[in-house]
Amino acid sequence: MIASGLLHNPLLWILSVPLASAGFLAVLPNWRLAAALNIVASAGTFAASLMLFVHRPEPTRLLFIDDFNIYLVVLTAFVAFTTTIFSAAYIGRETEAQRLSPLHLRFYHSMYQAFVFTMLLALTANNTGVMWVAVEAATLTTVLMVSLYRTREAIEAAWKYFILCSVGIGLALFGTTLVYLAAQPVMGDGADAMAWTLMIKRAGAFQPDLLNLAFVFVLVGYGTKVGLAPLHAWLPDAHAEGPTPISAVLSGLLLNVALYALLRFKMLIAANGHTLTPGPLMVMMGLSSLFLAAFMLYRRGDIKRLFAYSSIEHMGVITFAFGMGGPLANFAGLMHMTMHSLTKSAIFFAVGIITQNAGTKSIAGIRGLTTTHPVLGWGFVVAVLAIAGLPPMGVFMSEFLVVTSTFAREPLLAVPLIVGLLLAFGALVSRLQGMAFGDPVPGVIVHGTGSRLATIMAHLPLWAHMTLVVIAGLWLPAPLVAWFQAVAKLLG
Repeated sequence: MIASGLLHNPLLWILSVPLASAGFLAVLPNWRLAAALNIVASAGTFAASLMLFVHRPEPTRLLFIDDFNIYLVVLTAFVAFTTTIFSAAYIGRETEAQRLSPLHLRFYHSMYQAFVFTMLLALTANNTGVMWVAVEAATLTTVLMVSLYRTREAIEAAWKYFILCSVGIGLALFGTTLVYLAAQPVMGDGADAMAWTLMIKRAGAFQPDLLNLAFVFVLVGYGTKVGLAPLHAWLPDAHAEGPTPISAVLSGLLLNVALYALLRFKMLIAANGHTLTPGPLMVMMGLSSLFLAAFMLYRRGDIKRLFAYSSIEHMGVITFAFGMGGPLANFAGLMHMTMHSLTKSAIFFAVGIITQNAGTKSIAGIRGLTTTHPVLGWGFVVAVLAIAGLPPMGVFMSEFLVVTSTFAREPLLAVPLIVGLLLAFGALVSRLQGMAFGDPVPGVIVHGTGSRLATIMAHLPLWAHMTLVVIAGLWLPAPLVAWFQAVAKLLG
């Protein structure tokens, strides 16, 4: 009976494949085989996620799929899959340079699949407690991977990440408990008062004062995990010191998962007509994140820290969009989540190769990429211009929708939004010029890119992501537009 259910339920495949792979990879000694199996496992997870479009399983008290999380599950599985392809080439070169030992590699591949499992569990959990546990587990697995190099800086970054995010998750737990207390008189004791699918139907009868207080704790708690200012201090260090494939999934996926958890609670608030409007708090945190990141971009000398602050900027824009609310702003926020995931992970793919080739993470030591490595250099140029918001990229389209929706409803708020976006655009373009078109630094040893297969594996995910981003800027398929509109309505 269990086997039959597993065969016919793609959701169970989505969760069981990465979980089983994590256990198997933990005992596999050969790193090349582990890298290959990491790709195969992630491909299997992505294939299972696509089956959700064909067969959507019925919700249970623990797991569910709806219009909102189905797209995030597929996006997460896709980026996790393409990152494993890049990771195989990246880790191979790190091993050849003797920066990672076989034990570290076994640990890395196992934790990567465990991390994918925790993110997918958080996205599909129909229980507020299970979702909280999954987000906390995602923190623990990434803490271990951030410290993989065992340098003083990496351990310090991992410790800061662990402490700050644990405090945030603790606050989120208190907020989750308050939501349960608000729901309990209506839903009764037990799992029913923690199930999203049941709570959303009767949220209008929940105690509004408890919901208001709960959302403040949830916003601060999960906002820490999103990297919103002033709760962002862990993010630049974690991105800078961990392996670059982990930086890609941290920026491209984990921030989305934390924001998803926050938006689920916002949906409960929106369904209750007696609560305070959560939008102003989100708008304020979104704008503060945008401006802090925009100014900090001008002062970064480390290429990975540069794009870590860019992630803070874009999560601020997304949070601002959802704070504004309404069909168009929510549509823009969903689109921006997608475009940022694809673009930022592509940038970190490029950054990983660049830093390995140049032997440094210093922006001053990375010059003339379009001359020294034309394919990589121009891919990097396209990706940076995309994340800066230049047309015709998908990021430009989503930012344009955020700005126009804000102008339509609150014109005065559109002014600081545009100023922040222009500041960030100027910072990224000014940094790009030297790295892409400057004269190569004399005396810097530019390492080779390894075998032809490794080169293809390193570049393929970058160009695949950027192709999707360019297409999205020019044309969105009608089913995708209809899906964005349906979810925008759900978000209230």
